[in-house]
Amino acid sequence: MPETPPSLSPAQKVLRLGAIALVVAAAAGAFAYVNGTLDPGRITPDRLVDGLEKNNGVHPGYRRNHAKGVCVVGYFEPTDQARPFSKATVFSAARTPVVGRLAIPPGNPYAPDTAAPIRSMGLRFKQADGQQWRTGMNSMPLFPVGTVEAFAQLQQANTPDPATGKPVPGAVQQFFAGHPESAPFLAWVKTAKPSASYVTQSYNSVNAFNLVDKAGQRHPVRWSMVPVDQNDAAQPAPDAKDFLEKDLAEQLANAPARWKLMITLAEAGDPTNDASKAWPEGRKTLDAGTLVLEKTQPQSDGECRDINYDPLILPAGIEGSDDPLLAARSAAYASSYLRRTSEVNQLDTAQEKRP
Repeated sequence: MPETPPSLSPAQKVLRLGAIALVVAAAAGAFAYVNGTLDPGRITPDRLVDGLEKNNGVHPGYRRNHAKGVCVVGYFEPTDQARPFSKATVFSAARTPVVGRLAIPPGNPYAPDTAAPIRSMGLRFKQADGQQWRTGMNSMPLFPVGTVEAFAQLQQANTPDPATGKPVPGAVQQFFAGHPESAPFLAWVKTAKPSASYVTQSYNSVNAFNLVDKAGQRHPVRWSMVPVDQNDAAQPAPDAKDFLEKDLAEQLANAPARWKLMITLAEAGDPTNDASKAWPEGRKTLDAGTLVLEKTQPQSDGECRDINYDPLILPAGIEGSDDPLLAARSAAYASSYLRRTSEVNQLDTAQEKRP
């Protein structure tokens, strides 16, 4: 039985809520612009990324959020359980190559690995027919709010005071006090703590998607990557700034890391357009196959460097749902991608010109 985490002081709660809200902003913030229910002059993908730069500083060549990470390479071997629900060849081919990225949330590539209790996994499955499935998953199980208006208010609550560089005292607590729908997210926050390893962490799609079968029928789903080996899942993070990448390299040097792709099928009435609402326990799940990661690569020149893990790059057989966060993430990722890749090109050119 894992040890019960100690209760957090009020100051610690504020810091943790602020850090996690920033993570949520990177994944979902631009949905206000895409959904169109807020003034696009106020919130756009570019303005969202501007905000991330303001909070984290500009680090040329790095992603504006989840800046600190490592490339990983491996493959996916499916079972036959997802084949009746999706015509995507990733579920029928013997093996599909994967290029991924494991990361932590802050936009500062020099942040300590304990900066937030969230880990992320981006994957690109490259099918033999040339189609791709890209997915970006996080260790948090759900988002704090489910509406454009509420998220805009959360953004405002986390806006740094120019005089202090920190959120206005009490603003975050006041926001959550007025949004009882955030209770499940706050319950998770209360017990969340940084993991000691990428390998023992589960990663969740959070958003809903649709699997599409050969007859064209759509099946709403959410999915998770669940580690096969969870023996050390409760191990506390070490008291060090950098440990995740080293731990991953050491573990993969001994044996590949494996996760089960567990797909949860929705039932009638389960919300597909609100990532703040969990689906009831007992829903049917599919063991869709095993992700195997074999080696790491530096993110500075590894295969993942130039991949945008846009969750709406999907093959035939997988579609986005009616969740407005999906289109928003796509837009925000594109803005960040264009900025950092142009900077990478400039850095590469400058390096080539050095004597």
